[in-house]
Amino acid sequence: MVLPIIAYGDPVLRKVGVDIDTDYEGLETLLINMKETMENAHGVGLAAPQIGRVIRLFLVDASPFAEDDELDQKERDFLATFKKTFINAKITKEEGESWAFSEGCLSIPNIREDVFRQEKITIQYLDENFEEHTEVLDGLAARIVQHEYDHIEGILFTDKVSSLKKRLLKKKLENISKGKIDVDYRMKFPLLKR
Repeated sequence: MVLPIIAYGDPVLRKVGVDIDTDYEGLETLLINMKETMENAHGVGLAAPQIGRVIRLFLVDASPFAEDDELDQKERDFLATFKKTFINAKITKEEGESWAFSEGCLSIPNIREDVFRQEKITIQYLDENFEEHTEVLDGLAARIVQHEYDHIEGILFTDKVSSLKKRLLKKKLENISKGKIDVDYRMKFPLLKR
């Protein structure tokens, strides 16, 4: 089932997610619904807070980046199959040069801004079977994970732009929270007047 994505301005997007365990009710259905929701909105990631759940859960599917001709073949091949579930994730290390990339977000449609992130991360997480993993990721895979990880920490990509950019985006962000925007996927707007 495709779920509505929570728009910018909803307090749920600012809450730090809590860990879950194997007893989390309806997890299997939730994962299916999140995957369908992410695909329906043409996203490369979706975090639980974006559908109103304050838990440490996010999905990534980097396959759309596999078509990017600016990437080398090795990275395109990796991204084509980089589809994962992250439960109770913890980034334990960020390293390397910071680099800018134009990011967007399903909760903040039609806005893209350059965000600086470090190029390499180490992350510990549980997969959908609650098996433990520790991985080192770099490049776009690291960036996608860092973006989704921020969601379970109550952080949005717009928090990482300059104060000048924030002032320039203020009206657009207000319009998103009021539902004054055209999107081709289901959304829930916190300040929508009925």
